[in-house]
Amino acid sequence: MAATAIAIPKTKGGAFLFESRLPEEIYSPEDFTEEHLAVARTAEEFWTKEVQPNVEKIQHQEPGVAVGLLKKSAELGLTAVILPEKFGGMELDLTSMMIVAEKLSRDGSYSAWHGAHTGIGTLPLLFYGTEAQKQKYLPKLASAEMIAAYCLSEAHAGSDALAAKTRADLSADGTHYVLNGQKMWITNGGAADLYTVFAKVGGEKFTAFLVERAWPGVKPGNEEKKMGIKGSSTTPVYLDNVQVPVENVLGEVGKGHHIAFNILNIGRFKLGPFATGGAKNVLNTCLKYARERKAFGKSIADFGMIQHKLAQMAIKIYAVETMSYRVLGMINAALGEFSWDMPDASDRMLKAVEEFAMECSYMKVYGSEMLDYVVDEGVQIHGGYGYHQDYAVERAYRDARINRIFEGTSEINRMLATGMLLKRAQRGQLPLVEAVKKVQAEALAGPALGATLDEATLVSNAKKAMLLCLGVAYQTFLTELDQQQEVLAGLTDMGMNAFAMESVYLRTRKLAAAGKGEAAADMQAVFLAESMEAIEKSGRYVLSACSSGDSLRANLAVLKRFTKCEPANSMALRRKLAQRLLDADRYIV
Repeated sequence: MAATAIAIPKTKGGAFLFESRLPEEIYSPEDFTEEHLAVARTAEEFWTKEVQPNVEKIQHQEPGVAVGLLKKSAELGLTAVILPEKFGGMELDLTSMMIVAEKLSRDGSYSAWHGAHTGIGTLPLLFYGTEAQKQKYLPKLASAEMIAAYCLSEAHAGSDALAAKTRADLSADGTHYVLNGQKMWITNGGAADLYTVFAKVGGEKFTAFLVERAWPGVKPGNEEKKMGIKGSSTTPVYLDNVQVPVENVLGEVGKGHHIAFNILNIGRFKLGPFATGGAKNVLNTCLKYARERKAFGKSIADFGMIQHKLAQMAIKIYAVETMSYRVLGMINAALGEFSWDMPDASDRMLKAVEEFAMECSYMKVYGSEMLDYVVDEGVQIHGGYGYHQDYAVERAYRDARINRIFEGTSEINRMLATGMLLKRAQRGQLPLVEAVKKVQAEALAGPALGATLDEATLVSNAKKAMLLCLGVAYQTFLTELDQQQEVLAGLTDMGMNAFAMESVYLRTRKLAAAGKGEAAADMQAVFLAESMEAIEKSGRYVLSACSSGDSLRANLAVLKRFTKCEPANSMALRRKLAQRLLDADRYIV
């Protein structure tokens, strides 16, 4: 696999809350190697020459178009970026995987086809398959000779995947399992040749199976009528006495939840670049439209409120892009020297990603909500035309909505993120209790005289605000905190915004040290102030649920001190940033 150009210090998931980093200690797009840039050019060219001319055909599900494009992308290695060479893959690194995800995400329907095949369709086999299973199927998935799909959800088992009712029973002679049940919302379901199906052996042991479409009893249902990603294939899959050879059990019987949850972590991680690519495309479309559209005798790009929208789009994109590659750098650091020839290669990569499951949940939530903001404002900039199906932003608006449901709903991820943080602390994996006590001691000591409010202080205080509220919440609910969904969600929003603030601050300093990033500096100024406001709002929400009376007033006073922030002249900054974007005719940093 390709090596990154810089060394990132090893850390643990959630440790950003009490650790500090230098700008050169985070990974960002400025660190791409020549190989990464070549991968980006290949994916860009494929999109421009092959996908873009066929977007309308994909939308109307013209037979064979999307699958044909998948096969063409396979000829360039784009369906097998991280797969080992011995199975027909490119054997590149995770950075290359992220780059391809971003470049091919400009249309929600095609990115669903490509993302489902290369991600949840192929990765369970890559990470959990036996050598024989990999030899049999991976080369065909790499070449897109077989299309892959992932069958987890059921009509009554969406977020609660372990409530699945699909059943697998071992035959009397022990040679095969008989599967019966129905799976729902299966992306690529109508065209897939290989399904990863989750079922309960004996009605109890949650297990994954590799199921071929060609086998008797396997039948995809009709295409679902969806709000968005209409050009993707989404169907139920029916299993009627399907005989699955015992050698097609994926992983261990009863351990299917490990496969399901670990693959979802990777999907959440990849949602960052998917959202970034889609949002950049919408922003670029809006820049062009705003320059060309005339109203009241001039271009609407000259109007302050339009400039506000364009600038805010870029600011939010910058944050998600920065967070995504920072998390990638953290995963790569945990992975260390890596080769698929290592006997424990799959375990090493899964553990490296799992270590940052909390940050992966951040990416899913923050990325999907950023994209929703961008497409919504994209429609608004287009006015009535944005509501018309002849314009790309209308489709982007509908397509984006699914991302808050994909890869575990945003609600589930908001609970998971802080829930995982608490579990790590309870297991002694993170010194979270000590960090909370330190913040509480600082709160009791009162504000430091002459304390500055520079960017570094804002970032540090954002983390302290989250730790303060986490401590109050734990003292209130103790071991029942994991049952307080709204409190967990509020704490996740605080931690997520603190992580975003630090990521933006570090990358902006890194760019400045290289004599770059004029636009990034303006974006940072607006972003830090707005994020601190969001943290204070979430903090007030959490504290009001955890304390009352004098105790609440005292806690709010400390929160106010930690979230104090001098407002930036965001109007002037956004106008300047919008003009840079309009001059460049694209998203820039």
